[in-house]
Amino acid sequence: MTTAADFAKRLDQTAEETERLLAQLLSDTLMPDEIARPKRLMEAMRYSTLGGGKRLRPFLVVESSAVFGVPRQAALLVGAALECIHCYSLIHDDLPAMDNSDLRRGRPTLHKKTDDATAILAGDGLLTFAFDIISRDEVHRDPTVRLLLTRALARASGLGGMVGGQMLDLAGEGRFGDREPVDVARLQQMKTGALLRYGCIAGAILGQATQAEHQALDDYGRALGEAFQIADDLLDVEGDAAALGKQTGQDAALGKTTFVTQLGIDGAKQRVRDLLARGDAALSIFGSRGDVLRATSRFVAERKN
Repeated sequence: MTTAADFAKRLDQTAEETERLLAQLLSDTLMPDEIARPKRLMEAMRYSTLGGGKRLRPFLVVESSAVFGVPRQAALLVGAALECIHCYSLIHDDLPAMDNSDLRRGRPTLHKKTDDATAILAGDGLLTFAFDIISRDEVHRDPTVRLLLTRALARASGLGGMVGGQMLDLAGEGRFGDREPVDVARLQQMKTGALLRYGCIAGAILGQATQAEHQALDDYGRALGEAFQIADDLLDVEGDAAALGKQTGQDAALGKTTFVTQLGIDGAKQRVRDLLARGDAALSIFGSRGDVLRATSRFVAERKN
């Protein structure tokens, strides 16, 4: 059994290692075939990527990989690629044309710190850089494994995943005319859940897991992703802006359909409990090797920021 103290230590350690790795990857040092790394662009990318966040997605990659004994540095590289996708999505989500947010992680959002054009290009840079990182030879000696990781990341972050989910979210707000009906569960699976699920199945891909093991982490990742979104919806209603580092009440202000608006607060909390049980059941195949991932589910459900 993983204690809360042990879990917190592991989470912090991975966050620190991810921070160092991202700082190295986003340095001014040119890679082969790069012509220049413009100063303003690199500063903007570092501003939105370094110095904040729990690094939950890289943590999921590291811990799902640990189940199979994958070298930690390989898992950290995949986690860094995933974090680049996540940070790019936050930059773009915050833009005036999207959620129009002024605050992120307790600091001005990138477009407020700089300007819209710089924010757009910094997001574009992080998106494409993720695929540079994940395709590197150091990730895995087998190019087929690297291909599978790359394809899965593209699908999690792209039109059938996060980007598609963002489009459905905007349509549900009525951005393109009348409000369109929203399937909250499907929207969540795409917009938020797809990257969290990827963090779980990346370990199975890196570890060349059996089909049953891969499916177990897939099932766990889906349950975790939904629990994360419900917790996020609850925090937007019940959370403290100072603790969150961003404005609360955003969903209501934008007229979003969420798990809370559909299920109510008590119903949403019960759904989280059901999802934790589902995640635990999926991890049973791994025995004690799944303890850290079980603790991760509880961290996600109980988080205050």
